[in-house]
Amino acid sequence: MTTSSSGASGRRRRALLAGLITGTSVALGAGACTPSGTPSTGASSTSASRPPATSASTTAGTATAGETTSNSSSSSSASTSADPIGACVDTAVAGLSEEEQIGQLLMVGLDAGAGARGVDSAVTEHHVGGVILLGGWSGAATVTAVTEHLNSIATGPKLFLAADQEGGQVQQLKGAGFSTIPSATQQATLGPAALREAATDWAQELVDVGINVNLAPVADTVPADIGTANGPIGRYHREYGSTPAAVIPPMTAFLEGMHDGEVMTAVKHFPGIGRIRGNTDSSATGITDPTTTLDDPYLEPFRAGIDAGTDFVMVSSAAYPKIAAAQALFAPEIVTDLLRTRLGYDGVVITDDVGAAAAVAATPIGERATKFIAAGGDIVLTAKASDIPVMARAVKAELADEEFAAKAGAALERVLTLKARRGLLDCS
Repeated sequence: MTTSSSGASGRRRRALLAGLITGTSVALGAGACTPSGTPSTGASSTSASRPPATSASTTAGTATAGETTSNSSSSSSASTSADPIGACVDTAVAGLSEEEQIGQLLMVGLDAGAGARGVDSAVTEHHVGGVILLGGWSGAATVTAVTEHLNSIATGPKLFLAADQEGGQVQQLKGAGFSTIPSATQQATLGPAALREAATDWAQELVDVGINVNLAPVADTVPADIGTANGPIGRYHREYGSTPAAVIPPMTAFLEGMHDGEVMTAVKHFPGIGRIRGNTDSSATGITDPTTTLDDPYLEPFRAGIDAGTDFVMVSSAAYPKIAAAQALFAPEIVTDLLRTRLGYDGVVITDDVGAAAAVAATPIGERATKFIAAGGDIVLTAKASDIPVMARAVKAELADEEFAAKAGAALERVLTLKARRGLLDCS
Protein backbone atom coordinates (compact mmCIF):
# COMPACT_ATOMS: atom_id res chain seq x y z
CA MET A 1 0.00 0.00 0.00
CA THR A 2 1.30 3.46 -0.87
CA THR A 3 0.14 6.45 1.12
CA SER A 4 1.31 10.03 1.09
CA SER A 5 1.93 12.32 4.04
CA SER A 6 -0.41 15.27 4.28
CA GLY A 7 0.89 18.75 3.57
CA ALA A 8 4.12 20.05 2.12
CA SER A 9 6.19 19.28 5.23
CA GLY A 10 4.95 15.69 5.24
CA ARG A 11 5.84 15.25 1.56
CA ARG A 12 9.27 16.73 2.22
CA ARG A 13 9.95 14.38 5.14
CA ARG A 14 8.90 11.37 3.13
CA ALA A 15 11.09 12.43 0.22
CA LEU A 16 14.07 12.73 2.55
CA LEU A 17 13.44 9.34 4.12
CA ALA A 18 12.61 7.40 0.97
CA GLY A 19 14.70 9.36 -1.52
CA LEU A 20 17.98 8.06 -0.14
CA ILE A 21 17.00 4.55 -1.16
CA THR A 22 17.13 5.23 -4.86
CA GLY A 23 19.77 5.91 -7.44
CA THR A 24 22.73 3.76 -6.37
CA SER A 25 23.76 0.17 -6.87
CA VAL A 26 25.20 -2.67 -4.82
CA ALA A 27 27.49 -5.43 -5.98
CA LEU A 28 26.06 -8.87 -5.29
CA GLY A 29 28.17 -11.02 -3.01
CA ALA A 30 27.76 -14.31 -1.23
CA GLY A 31 24.28 -14.74 0.17
CA ALA A 32 22.51 -12.25 -2.09
CA CYS A 33 18.95 -13.16 -2.82
CA THR A 34 17.98 -13.98 -6.35
CA PRO A 35 15.46 -11.81 -8.21
CA SER A 36 12.76 -14.15 -6.94
CA GLY A 37 13.75 -13.40 -3.35
CA THR A 38 15.38 -16.73 -2.48
CA PRO A 39 18.35 -16.31 -0.14
CA SER A 40 21.47 -18.37 -0.12
CA THR A 41 23.24 -19.12 3.15
CA GLY A 42 26.08 -17.43 4.94
CA ALA A 43 25.48 -13.92 3.65
CA SER A 44 27.89 -11.24 4.65
CA SER A 45 26.15 -8.05 5.62
CA THR A 46 29.32 -6.02 5.40
CA SER A 47 28.74 -5.39 1.71
CA ALA A 48 24.99 -5.31 1.97
CA SER A 49 24.11 -1.64 2.03
CA ARG A 50 24.50 0.91 -0.70
CA PRO A 51 25.79 4.37 0.16
CA PRO A 52 23.13 7.09 0.40
CA ALA A 53 22.40 8.63 -2.96
CA THR A 54 23.81 12.07 -3.60
CA SER A 55 21.77 14.78 -5.22
CA ALA A 56 23.61 14.18 -8.47
CA SER A 57 22.91 10.47 -8.51
CA THR A 58 19.21 10.93 -7.83
CA THR A 59 18.55 13.68 -10.33
CA ALA A 60 17.77 11.52 -13.34
CA GLY A 61 15.17 8.79 -13.41
CA THR A 62 14.25 8.98 -9.71
CA ALA A 63 10.81 9.82 -8.41
CA THR A 64 10.34 12.23 -5.54
CA ALA A 65 7.55 11.55 -3.06
CA GLY A 66 4.16 11.60 -4.73
CA GLU A 67 5.58 11.46 -8.27
CA THR A 68 5.80 8.65 -10.79
CA THR A 69 8.56 8.71 -13.35
CA SER A 70 9.69 6.34 -16.04
CA ASN A 71 13.29 5.54 -16.86
CA SER A 72 13.56 3.29 -19.88
CA SER A 73 17.17 4.01 -20.79
CA SER A 74 19.45 1.11 -21.57
CA SER A 75 21.77 2.11 -18.72
CA SER A 76 18.89 1.94 -16.25
CA SER A 77 17.81 -1.46 -17.52
CA ALA A 78 21.36 -2.75 -17.27
CA SER A 79 21.70 -1.39 -13.76
CA THR A 80 18.46 -3.03 -12.67
CA SER A 81 19.38 -6.41 -14.11
CA ALA A 82 22.82 -6.23 -12.52
CA ASP A 83 21.43 -5.14 -9.18
CA PRO A 84 18.36 -7.19 -8.24
CA ILE A 85 18.84 -6.41 -4.55
CA GLY A 86 18.83 -2.67 -5.20
CA ALA A 87 15.79 -2.96 -7.45
CA CYS A 88 14.01 -5.02 -4.83
CA VAL A 89 14.72 -2.43 -2.13
CA ASP A 90 13.62 0.43 -4.41
CA THR A 91 10.35 -1.33 -5.15
CA ALA A 92 9.74 -2.13 -1.50
CA VAL A 93 10.32 1.39 -0.23
CA ALA A 94 8.11 2.88 -2.94
CA GLY A 95 5.24 0.82 -1.57
CA LEU A 96 5.70 1.83 2.05
CA SER A 97 4.06 4.76 3.79
CA GLU A 98 6.17 6.98 6.03
CA GLU A 99 4.79 5.16 9.08
CA GLU A 100 5.69 1.79 7.56
CA GLN A 101 9.20 2.99 6.78
CA ILE A 102 9.66 4.16 10.37
CA GLY A 103 8.39 0.82 11.65
CA GLN A 104 11.22 -0.99 9.89
CA LEU A 105 13.62 0.75 12.28
CA LEU A 106 11.93 -0.73 15.37
CA MET A 107 11.95 -4.19 16.99
CA VAL A 108 9.65 -5.08 19.88
CA GLY A 109 9.90 -7.74 22.56
CA LEU A 110 7.10 -10.27 23.02
CA ASP A 111 7.16 -11.71 26.52
CA ALA A 112 5.96 -15.26 27.02
CA GLY A 113 3.54 -14.04 29.67
CA ALA A 114 1.80 -11.78 27.15
CA GLY A 115 0.85 -14.65 24.82
CA ALA A 116 0.92 -14.79 21.06
CA ARG A 117 -1.11 -11.59 20.59
CA GLY A 118 0.84 -9.42 23.01
CA VAL A 119 2.39 -7.18 20.35
CA ASP A 120 -0.34 -7.25 17.71
CA SER A 121 -0.86 -3.48 17.75
CA ALA A 122 2.88 -2.86 17.37
CA VAL A 123 2.88 -5.08 14.28
CA THR A 124 -0.38 -4.00 12.65
CA GLU A 125 -0.62 -0.31 13.64
CA HIS A 126 3.03 0.69 13.93
CA HIS A 127 4.45 -1.80 11.40
CA VAL A 128 7.50 -2.84 13.43
CA GLY A 129 10.10 -4.61 11.35
CA GLY A 130 10.95 -7.24 13.92
CA VAL A 131 9.83 -9.09 17.04
CA ILE A 132 12.06 -10.80 19.61
CA LEU A 133 10.66 -13.54 21.86
CA LEU A 134 11.54 -12.84 25.50
CA GLY A 135 10.64 -14.19 28.90
CA GLY A 136 11.25 -17.89 28.34
CA TRP A 137 9.12 -19.79 25.82
CA SER A 138 8.55 -23.52 26.23
CA GLY A 139 8.09 -26.03 23.44
CA ALA A 140 8.51 -25.90 19.69
CA ALA A 141 4.78 -26.15 19.05
CA THR A 142 4.11 -23.05 21.15
CA VAL A 143 6.81 -21.02 19.44
CA THR A 144 5.68 -22.13 15.98
CA ALA A 145 2.13 -20.98 16.73
CA VAL A 146 3.48 -17.56 17.78
CA THR A 147 5.67 -17.02 14.71
CA GLU A 148 2.90 -18.18 12.37
CA HIS A 149 0.51 -15.72 14.01
CA LEU A 150 2.98 -12.85 13.74
CA ASN A 151 3.68 -13.59 10.09
CA SER A 152 -0.05 -13.73 9.38
CA ILE A 153 -0.69 -10.20 10.69
CA ALA A 154 2.44 -8.50 9.36
CA THR A 155 2.16 -6.18 6.39
CA GLY A 156 4.92 -5.14 4.01
CA PRO A 157 8.38 -6.69 4.40
CA LYS A 158 8.49 -9.94 6.35
CA LEU A 159 9.49 -9.73 9.99
CA PHE A 160 12.81 -10.33 11.61
CA LEU A 161 11.76 -12.95 14.17
CA ALA A 162 14.45 -13.14 16.80
CA ALA A 163 15.49 -14.97 19.94
CA ASP A 164 18.33 -14.78 22.45
CA GLN A 165 19.57 -18.33 22.02
CA GLU A 166 23.15 -18.01 23.25
CA GLY A 167 23.11 -20.97 25.61
CA GLY A 168 23.61 -21.44 29.31
CA GLN A 169 21.51 -19.00 31.32
CA VAL A 170 20.61 -17.03 28.19
CA GLN A 171 18.36 -19.35 26.22
CA GLN A 172 14.85 -18.02 25.67
CA LEU A 173 13.46 -21.05 23.80
CA LYS A 174 13.52 -24.32 25.73
CA GLY A 175 11.59 -27.54 26.17
CA ALA A 176 10.44 -30.02 23.55
CA GLY A 177 12.13 -29.40 20.21
CA PHE A 178 15.04 -27.40 21.62
CA SER A 179 18.44 -28.65 22.72
CA THR A 180 19.87 -27.57 26.05
CA ILE A 181 22.66 -25.31 24.79
CA PRO A 182 25.74 -25.06 27.01
CA SER A 183 27.12 -21.70 28.06
CA ALA A 184 29.65 -19.95 25.84
CA THR A 185 32.41 -20.85 28.29
CA GLN A 186 31.48 -24.53 27.88
CA GLN A 187 31.01 -24.20 24.12
CA ALA A 188 34.59 -23.02 23.81
CA THR A 189 35.83 -26.39 25.09
CA LEU A 190 34.24 -28.25 22.16
CA GLY A 191 36.71 -27.00 19.56
CA PRO A 192 35.73 -24.87 16.53
CA ALA A 193 34.72 -27.71 14.18
CA ALA A 194 32.48 -29.47 16.71
CA LEU A 195 30.98 -26.18 17.87
CA ARG A 196 30.18 -25.10 14.33
CA GLU A 197 28.40 -28.40 13.70
CA ALA A 198 26.45 -28.13 16.96
CA ALA A 199 25.48 -24.52 16.20
CA THR A 200 24.16 -25.63 12.82
CA ASP A 201 21.87 -28.08 14.60
CA TRP A 202 20.73 -25.38 17.04
CA ALA A 203 20.04 -23.10 14.10
CA GLN A 204 17.89 -25.73 12.44
CA GLU A 205 15.78 -25.90 15.60
CA LEU A 206 15.18 -22.16 15.26
CA VAL A 207 14.32 -22.36 11.57
CA ASP A 208 11.86 -25.18 12.28
CA VAL A 209 9.82 -22.87 14.54
CA GLY A 210 10.03 -19.78 12.32
CA ILE A 211 12.88 -17.90 14.02
CA ASN A 212 15.28 -16.30 11.54
CA VAL A 213 17.56 -14.22 13.82
CA ASN A 214 19.63 -15.30 16.82
CA LEU A 215 20.88 -12.26 18.72
CA ALA A 216 24.19 -14.00 19.36
CA PRO A 217 27.10 -14.66 19.64
CA VAL A 218 28.69 -12.68 22.45
CA ALA A 219 32.01 -11.20 21.30
CA ASP A 220 32.85 -9.60 24.64
CA THR A 221 36.12 -10.51 26.31
CA VAL A 222 36.08 -10.78 30.11
CA PRO A 223 39.64 -10.56 31.47
CA ALA A 224 40.58 -13.23 33.99
CA ASP A 225 41.20 -10.68 36.76
CA ILE A 226 37.55 -9.57 36.55
CA GLY A 227 35.87 -12.91 35.79
CA THR A 228 32.48 -13.37 37.47
CA ALA A 229 32.70 -9.85 38.94
CA ASN A 230 31.67 -8.70 35.47
CA GLY A 231 27.92 -8.34 35.95
CA PRO A 232 26.48 -8.77 32.45
CA ILE A 233 28.79 -11.43 30.97
CA GLY A 234 31.26 -13.09 33.32
CA ARG A 235 28.72 -13.70 36.06
CA TYR A 236 26.71 -15.89 33.68
CA HIS A 237 29.66 -17.45 31.79
CA ARG A 238 28.53 -15.84 28.53
CA GLU A 239 32.10 -15.17 27.37
CA TYR A 240 34.05 -17.51 25.07
CA GLY A 241 37.36 -16.62 26.71
CA SER A 242 39.42 -14.23 28.79
CA THR A 243 41.56 -12.92 25.91
CA PRO A 244 40.58 -11.79 22.42
CA ALA A 245 42.65 -14.60 20.92
CA ALA A 246 40.69 -17.15 22.97
CA VAL A 247 37.31 -15.60 22.10
CA ILE A 248 37.66 -15.42 18.33
CA PRO A 249 37.75 -19.11 17.24
CA PRO A 250 34.69 -20.38 19.19
CA MET A 251 32.72 -17.15 18.68
CA THR A 252 33.32 -17.35 14.93
CA ALA A 253 32.48 -21.08 14.86
CA PHE A 254 29.13 -20.38 16.54
CA LEU A 255 28.40 -17.59 14.08
CA GLU A 256 29.30 -19.71 11.06
CA GLY A 257 27.24 -22.61 12.35
CA MET A 258 24.21 -20.35 12.65
CA HIS A 259 24.76 -19.19 9.09
CA ASP A 260 25.15 -22.79 7.93
CA GLY A 261 21.71 -23.39 9.40
CA GLU A 262 20.34 -20.24 7.67
CA VAL A 263 19.85 -18.16 10.81
CA MET A 264 21.06 -14.55 10.98
CA THR A 265 23.45 -13.50 13.73
CA ALA A 266 24.28 -10.46 15.85
CA VAL A 267 27.69 -10.06 17.45
CA LYS A 268 27.41 -8.15 20.72
CA HIS A 269 27.85 -5.96 22.76
CA PHE A 270 30.00 -3.48 20.78
CA PRO A 271 32.54 -2.16 21.66
CA GLY A 272 32.57 -4.66 24.55
CA ILE A 273 31.13 -4.93 28.06
CA GLY A 274 33.62 -7.39 29.50
CA ARG A 275 35.40 -4.79 31.62
CA ILE A 276 32.46 -3.23 33.43
CA ARG A 277 31.06 -4.36 36.77
CA GLY A 278 27.43 -3.29 36.61
CA ASN A 279 24.82 -4.91 34.40
CA THR A 280 23.30 -2.40 31.97
CA ASP A 281 19.98 -4.25 32.15
CA SER A 282 19.59 -3.64 35.87
CA SER A 283 21.91 -0.78 36.80
CA ALA A 284 22.82 2.72 35.70
CA THR A 285 26.00 2.63 37.78
CA GLY A 286 29.15 0.60 37.31
CA ILE A 287 28.64 0.64 33.55
CA THR A 288 31.61 2.81 32.58
CA ASP A 289 34.55 1.14 30.84
CA PRO A 290 37.57 3.36 31.55
CA THR A 291 39.95 1.26 29.47
CA THR A 292 38.69 0.69 25.92
CA THR A 293 40.25 2.87 23.23
CA LEU A 294 39.96 3.14 19.46
CA ASP A 295 42.84 0.71 19.00
CA ASP A 296 41.99 -1.67 21.81
CA PRO A 297 42.74 -5.37 21.20
CA TYR A 298 39.37 -6.22 22.75
CA LEU A 299 37.80 -4.90 19.54
CA GLU A 300 39.33 -7.76 17.56
CA PRO A 301 36.55 -10.32 18.20
CA PHE A 302 34.08 -7.82 16.77
CA ARG A 303 36.29 -7.36 13.74
CA ALA A 304 36.38 -11.15 13.36
CA GLY A 305 32.59 -11.33 13.56
CA ILE A 306 32.32 -8.66 10.88
CA ASP A 307 34.79 -10.51 8.68
CA ALA A 308 32.76 -13.70 9.18
CA GLY A 309 29.69 -11.93 7.82
CA THR A 310 27.53 -11.19 10.84
CA ASP A 311 24.14 -9.79 9.85
CA PHE A 312 23.85 -7.41 12.82
CA VAL A 313 26.12 -5.76 15.33
CA MET A 314 24.50 -4.98 18.67
CA VAL A 315 25.78 -1.84 20.41
CA SER A 316 25.97 -1.66 24.18
CA SER A 317 24.52 1.01 26.44
CA ALA A 318 27.69 1.26 28.53
CA ALA A 319 29.96 4.32 28.54
CA TYR A 320 33.48 4.53 27.08
CA PRO A 321 34.96 7.90 28.08
CA LYS A 322 38.23 7.33 26.21
CA ILE A 323 36.20 7.24 22.99
CA ALA A 324 33.07 9.34 23.52
CA ALA A 325 31.22 11.41 26.12
CA ALA A 326 27.86 9.76 25.45
CA GLN A 327 26.85 6.15 26.06
CA ALA A 328 27.86 3.90 23.17
CA LEU A 329 24.49 3.60 21.48
CA PHE A 330 24.07 7.40 21.46
CA ALA A 331 27.64 8.18 20.34
CA PRO A 332 28.42 8.75 16.65
CA GLU A 333 32.09 8.41 17.61
CA ILE A 334 31.35 4.73 18.40
CA VAL A 335 28.54 3.76 16.03
CA THR A 336 29.71 5.67 12.96
CA ASP A 337 33.38 6.57 13.39
CA LEU A 338 34.60 3.42 15.11
CA LEU A 339 32.25 0.66 13.96
CA ARG A 340 31.39 1.80 10.45
CA THR A 341 34.51 3.74 9.42
CA ARG A 342 37.45 2.24 11.31
CA LEU A 343 36.15 -1.35 11.36
CA GLY A 344 34.47 -1.04 7.95
CA TYR A 345 31.06 -2.40 8.96
CA ASP A 346 28.19 -1.18 6.79
CA GLY A 347 25.54 -3.70 7.82
CA VAL A 348 22.67 -3.38 10.29
CA VAL A 349 23.38 -1.98 13.75
CA ILE A 350 20.88 -2.74 16.51
CA THR A 351 20.58 -1.58 20.11
CA ASP A 352 20.59 -3.75 23.16
CA ASP A 353 17.21 -3.44 24.91
CA VAL A 354 16.34 0.20 25.51
CA GLY A 355 12.92 -0.45 27.03
CA ALA A 356 13.41 -2.10 30.40
CA ALA A 357 17.16 -1.46 30.70
CA ALA A 358 18.16 0.66 33.67
CA ALA A 359 21.16 2.07 31.81
CA VAL A 360 18.94 4.26 29.59
CA ALA A 361 16.15 5.01 32.06
CA ALA A 362 17.22 8.64 32.37
CA THR A 363 16.83 9.21 28.62
CA PRO A 364 13.26 9.95 27.47
CA ILE A 365 11.73 7.06 25.53
CA GLY A 366 11.48 8.86 22.22
CA GLU A 367 15.04 10.14 22.44
CA ARG A 368 16.33 6.60 22.92
CA ALA A 369 15.28 6.00 19.32
CA THR A 370 16.19 9.33 17.75
CA LYS A 371 19.61 9.58 19.41
CA PHE A 372 20.54 6.07 18.28
CA ILE A 373 19.54 6.72 14.67
CA ALA A 374 21.33 10.08 14.76
CA ALA A 375 24.47 8.26 15.92
CA GLY A 376 24.32 6.02 12.84
CA GLY A 377 22.26 3.09 14.15
CA ASP A 378 19.48 1.24 12.37
CA ILE A 379 17.12 -0.82 14.57
CA VAL A 380 15.93 0.22 18.02
CA LEU A 381 15.03 -2.78 20.19
CA THR A 382 12.66 -2.33 23.10
CA ALA A 383 11.30 -5.02 25.38
CA LYS A 384 8.25 -2.86 26.12
CA ALA A 385 5.50 -2.73 23.49
CA SER A 386 4.20 0.49 25.05
CA ASP A 387 7.41 2.22 23.91
CA ILE A 388 6.73 1.62 20.22
CA PRO A 389 4.16 4.38 19.54
CA VAL A 390 6.25 6.87 21.52
CA MET A 391 9.38 6.02 19.55
CA ALA A 392 7.56 6.05 16.22
CA ARG A 393 6.15 9.52 16.90
CA ALA A 394 9.55 10.81 17.97
CA VAL A 395 11.26 9.53 14.83
CA LYS A 396 8.53 10.99 12.63
CA ALA A 397 8.81 14.40 14.27
CA GLU A 398 12.61 14.38 13.95
CA LEU A 399 12.37 13.77 10.20
CA ALA A 400 11.79 17.50 9.83
CA ASP A 401 15.54 17.81 10.36
CA GLU A 402 17.30 17.07 7.07
CA GLU A 403 20.44 15.59 8.63
CA PHE A 404 18.40 13.21 10.77
CA ALA A 405 16.18 12.29 7.82
CA ALA A 406 19.28 11.41 5.80
CA LYS A 407 20.48 9.09 8.55
CA ALA A 408 17.04 7.50 8.89
CA GLY A 409 16.96 6.94 5.14
CA ALA A 410 20.35 5.25 5.22
CA ALA A 411 19.20 3.08 8.13
CA LEU A 412 16.06 2.05 6.26
CA GLU A 413 18.15 1.12 3.25
CA ARG A 414 20.45 -1.09 5.31
CA VAL A 415 17.53 -2.84 6.98
CA LEU A 416 15.68 -3.54 3.73
CA THR A 417 18.85 -4.61 1.96
CA LEU A 418 19.44 -7.24 4.64
CA LYS A 419 15.83 -8.36 4.36
CA ALA A 420 16.19 -8.66 0.59
CA ARG A 421 19.37 -10.68 0.93
CA ARG A 422 17.74 -12.99 3.43
CA GLY A 423 14.53 -13.55 1.50
CA LEU A 424 12.32 -11.31 3.65
CA LEU A 425 11.33 -9.04 0.77
CA ASP A 426 9.28 -10.20 -2.18
CA CYS A 427 11.76 -9.76 -5.01
CA SER A 428 9.76 -11.66 -7.62
